[in-house]
Amino acid sequence: MPPSNAITGRSVRAVAERTADLLNTLARDDVRPGDVVAVLCAHGENDPVVTWHDVESMRVSADLLRGVLAARDVAEAAERINSVLARVARPPRLTDHGGASHWHVHVDSDDEAPLAEWFLTSAAMALALLVTDRQRPPGGSCAARGCDRAFVDAASGSPRLYCSRRCATRERVAAHRAGTKA
Repeated sequence: MPPSNAITGRSVRAVAERTADLLNTLARDDVRPGDVVAVLCAHGENDPVVTWHDVESMRVSADLLRGVLAARDVAEAAERINSVLARVARPPRLTDHGGASHWHVHVDSDDEAPLAEWFLTSAAMALALLVTDRQRPPGGSCAARGCDRAFVDAASGSPRLYCSRRCATRERVAAHRAGTKA
């Protein structure tokens, strides 16, 4: 599957955001191939084909990536990313998918690699680049009560705790209400 974003510059953030969206979609009990297609299309993929087998294989990849995001510190995140890359990555290579896209780096086995392999390797590379750029874990799971959505923290500034502004606001309001009732 030709990716629409190379693993460089601002596109690291795009691949990281695609990773978070796929992780959250694949975590649903009722996920269907069409749901994965919708996420891929929303992130610029052209006419992706996703089977039930792809969904199940991608869920295995998603579990490994969630482990990276669950790391308590940067050393643990790096160790988990290294483990993922050692398991599946091949030597880096440049491809333009036969002229169908711009030149970019891949670490999967080839341009026709299985979807789960492509997802795992491109996500692991993006997370690795976030770690090297920011020197902290690349994301996490939402700290809001009742929410376990994965998020990737590609921004500068303080580390994120919540998957969205909505969850952060809900937690601040709950803390404020709890404090004023005491």
